[in-house]
Amino acid sequence: MKKNPCPDCVSPMDRRRFVKTAALGSAALAAAPLGQAAKKKANSETLVAQLYRSLNDEQKKVVARPFDHPLREKVDNNWSITKRSIGEIFDKDQVALVKEIFLKLHSEEYAKTVLGQVLHDSEGEGFESTSVALFGKPNNGKFEFVLTGRHCTRRCDGDAVKGEAFGGPIFYGHAARSFNETKDHPGNVYWYQARQANKVYAMMDGKQRKIALLGRSRPEQGTKTVALTGKKEGLPGIPMSELSADQKGQVRKTMSDLLAMFRKKDAKEAMKLVEAGGFDHLHMAFYKNHDIGDDKVWDVWQIEGPNCLWFFRGAPHVHAWVNIKKPA
Repeated sequence: MKKNPCPDCVSPMDRRRFVKTAALGSAALAAAPLGQAAKKKANSETLVAQLYRSLNDEQKKVVARPFDHPLREKVDNNWSITKRSIGEIFDKDQVALVKEIFLKLHSEEYAKTVLGQVLHDSEGEGFESTSVALFGKPNNGKFEFVLTGRHCTRRCDGDAVKGEAFGGPIFYGHAARSFNETKDHPGNVYWYQARQANKVYAMMDGKQRKIALLGRSRPEQGTKTVALTGKKEGLPGIPMSELSADQKGQVRKTMSDLLAMFRKKDAKEAMKLVEAGGFDHLHMAFYKNHDIGDDKVWDVWQIEGPNCLWFFRGAPHVHAWVNIKKPA
């Protein structure tokens, strides 16, 4: 798998246009049938159990780990959770199962588009360049499936990881037409999320903007990037308690759009955990230090609370880090 040159690590579109970019994913699906093993009615958890049962001893040596293995909680922008990719160790039907598991972790509306992003960012190596680890044993106690690659960390845990949305921290991103994207991020399937967030900033008055707009954002440091502080006050940016009802409504709209790419079960759980931590304890920050094109459409921003962090770094291209847990 090629190394990401990022040391840290088409035109503006709304959700409707996001779906239209599914052509990449659709073409890939047409070219690579999922096979009989991937049942349309099965959910990701059922398919993970099916994948586990299909593994031979040699494959288990590569991908199977104890549930409490420290690697299970890792997240990064470009990494392989095992030393060998799924294309190197799995047969055609097993690769099809992994692809179907991945698709079903996303909403039907966005699944093919998100797959298209993964295929695009694999730099010609295809979905087979991703890697997978299975922690624990499905249908026999706790388990978690983790898929990683460039601009991708996704999880499926069947709620075995209690009190953590998505089963733990996740990552998504996209480098569309170039590594260093221009101010409008042409072709980037996730840039619509930043445009939604910037609508909140546009609604703020001068006093609010002084609180919300900061200098330098957090550094990207792998799993440390999404470390939660547990704080209700003193977080970067403006607290929701300082916003009006309509401004809060736009924040909720932004969060709804962030979550819409995932399956309903996971999106619902994530928002439930956010609310449990207290919506008014959330803070929203925008950052000046990576304003591509100096257009004051903020490429880097975040929403953070005591038990929630959604960090969106849109320079030089999109990286998004997510960690949502049950309040301490």
